[in-house]
This record gives sequence, structure tokens and C-alpha cells, in this order.
Amino acid sequence: MRLAELSERSGVSIATIKYYLREGLLAPGRQVNATTAEYDEDHLRRLRLVRAMIQVGRVPVATVREVLGHVDDDSLGRTIRLGAALWALPQVPEPDTEDEYLQAARREVDRLLETLGWSNARALITISPAYRSLVVAVATFRRLGYDWDAGLLVSYARLMHQAAALDLDFVETHPSEAEKVEAAVLGAILVEPMLQSLHRLAQEEESARRYGFE
Repeated sequence: MRLAELSERSGVSIATIKYYLREGLLAPGRQVNATTAEYDEDHLRRLRLVRAMIQVGRVPVATVREVLGHVDDDSLGRTIRLGAALWALPQVPEPDTEDEYLQAARREVDRLLETLGWSNARALITISPAYRSLVVAVATFRRLGYDWDAGLLVSYARLMHQAAALDLDFVETHPSEAEKVEAAVLGAILVEPMLQSLHRLAQEEESARRYGFE
């Protein structure tokens, strides 16, 4: 397809597509002549992914480029490839390691992972942004006087493990390795807001069942 058709099918303006091409977010098309290139379904799929990351996920262009670099690196195994792509997404800042609340939260999170038997997660503790985010969240609760410990977190963690299995079941429905990683990255951007919304709806439903509307 030509650029105009790629724009029409994707809903992305020609000017924006050209910008993505210049920024390396989209691979060049096949040159037909000096002024014309052709694009295929892979370009269309990638363009939709880029648009979702930027428009819906609010991911900066430089970060999108980094994520897609990991997605396209077929020298990496799937777990490392996926992890590298997800870790490139915006994360919480590095916490103050001397903070007593953070130290206590880290001990609880480590105890949680041990209780769950998540040995693979424990192996990634030193580099996983998700581990850091969890520690910061638990520390914030504890600082405000709410004692979220491993015993309370374990039920939530098991629910999330079920959600993760569903995520990867969805990823496995895609044929190519690049599509699998793309689907996982897109899931991190879109599924998490959906889960958050479902969680809030469930809270509203449960609150109404327990307490009514008065």
C-alpha cells in the first residue's frame, strides 16, 4: 500500500507517519522509485502500536523508540526481550535506600515473594522496576499508618498471577515472536488501565452490596 492508504487505514495523518519514520519508530517502506515507497501489513500493525503507546499510554517518543528496539531484538530470548521492553516504559524514580519505611517495605515484599514461591521474580529483584514500584507503594501505606504486610498482599498477588496467566495466554495467540512481544507491551499499556477500571467498578459494586446507597 502507498502512504496515503496506510494513513487512511490506520487513521494516522501522513505528516505524523512521516514524523514516525524520521524518528525511527516505523521501518522505511520499500522504495518503488525516488519519491514513492510501499508499505505492508507489518507497517500497519506497528503504526497502530506506536499510536497506542503515544496517544493512550502517553509514552514519550524516545521511550517508544527504546521499547521498540527491544521488541525487534531477536537475539534475546522471549523473557528477556519482554522484560527489557516493559522495563523501558515509565517507572517510579529510584527510592531512598536509607528510608526506614522503604527498608521495612522491602522486607515485607521479599517475604511475600518467598511465601508465593516466586523464585523467578526474586531473581530479578535488583533490576525489576515492578519490584521497586511495589516496595514504594507498600512503604507509602506504612508511612501513613496502614500496615500492608505480606499476609495481606498474598491474596492480591495470587489474583494478579491469574491475570498474568491470562495475559500470556493472549500473547500466545499471536503467530510471530515480534507480535507476541508487541502484544505484551500493548497489554502493559492498555490492560493495566482496564484492570484498574474493573477494580474500581468492583469496589463500587461491593460497597453498594454491603452498605447500600445511603
